Amino acid sequence: MKYMMLIYGNEELWTSFDPAELPRVIAETDALHTSLRATGEFVSAYGVGDQVLAKQVHVDNGVPVVTDGPYIETKEYLGSFTIVDVDGLERALEIAALNPFSAYGQVEVRPLMHEAAEEM
Repeated sequence: MKYMMLIYGNEELWTSFDPAELPRVIAETDALHTSLRATGEFVSAYGVGDQVLAKQVHVDNGVPVVTDGPYIETKEYLGSFTIVDVDGLERALEIAALNPFSAYGQVEVRPLMHEAAEEM
């Protein structure tokens, strides 16, 4: 079963990292991904662009309306995500706990319900 592990943060958190600490966390995350590739559990992982680059699309009477976003009621926003393909929730939670970021914030784990058809 595939699970998505989401990492959220905010400017306060990102700027609080010691300049030497963030590269270490990234290197440890890369090492985790390498070990998951070796077991066949790794699907993909991506950091996402800063929230000031995000756009929101809403269709109003058939016309797409594009606005800057996101404008959410929380200070935290999505920073990155990893997708794994594992035997079940227990293993997904184990992997989330191995993520170096789990020492600084929470790693949200969600099952992925379905995939787009191959021919799309």
